[in-house]
Amino acid sequence: MRHDGRTPEQARPCTIQRGFTELPPGSVLIRTGRTQVLCTATVSTALPPWREPSGLGWVTAEYEMLPGSTGQRKPRSRLKVDGRTQEIQRLIGRSLRAVIDFAALGPNLITIDCDVLQADGGTRTAAVTGAYVALCDAIAFGRREGLWSGEILRTGVAAVSVGIVDGQALLDLDYREDASAEVDCNLVMTGHGEWIEVQATGEKAVFSDAQLARMLQLGRAGIEQLFQLQQSALEQTP
Repeated sequence: MRHDGRTPEQARPCTIQRGFTELPPGSVLIRTGRTQVLCTATVSTALPPWREPSGLGWVTAEYEMLPGSTGQRKPRSRLKVDGRTQEIQRLIGRSLRAVIDFAALGPNLITIDCDVLQADGGTRTAAVTGAYVALCDAIAFGRREGLWSGEILRTGVAAVSVGIVDGQALLDLDYREDASAEVDCNLVMTGHGEWIEVQATGEKAVFSDAQLARMLQLGRAGIEQLFQLQQSALEQTP
């Protein structure tokens, strides 16, 4: 048993609350254990200049840990975005773009903002999972507004963390586990069961093919549970 009583293959309790704030077309609060991330999605016709000639749409993402999200105040990134933040927001953007039909989206921009309200491990994977639901609501908004009519999304996307702690593969690490993990891995998967991202890093030790296979197995099972939670959230009236 883990320090919080979970088994190795057990994820933390997760909830997805749509319509958390009223103004953005998509607004989702995702809670994964003690981690809380607010994901909002806005729609605009102001494409980046480099994208305009293509006639295709674009989806981009920004990520930030708010000052009160950790035990010690985290300064705001007013002047410079740090390397970790850049890496994570690029991950979120890549993950969402992997399931988008940009021709169907047309010359429109959807921006996803993921703000960490409270961090206890797995903020980037929670952001991807919550951002997808916010994206779905933004797409529904654009359809109602007549910005597009076709199917924008090819499939779903969700993400989870796995890792090796004390030689054992664990699903959905919290901060305490992540800080002591020998191997850290973040996984992003489509609803078709294909991998978008496999970020596996030997933080304190190397890992074998068998250990990688076990982490992928745990991650796939965990993400399939998240797909069910996303679908359940989308079926409810926000």
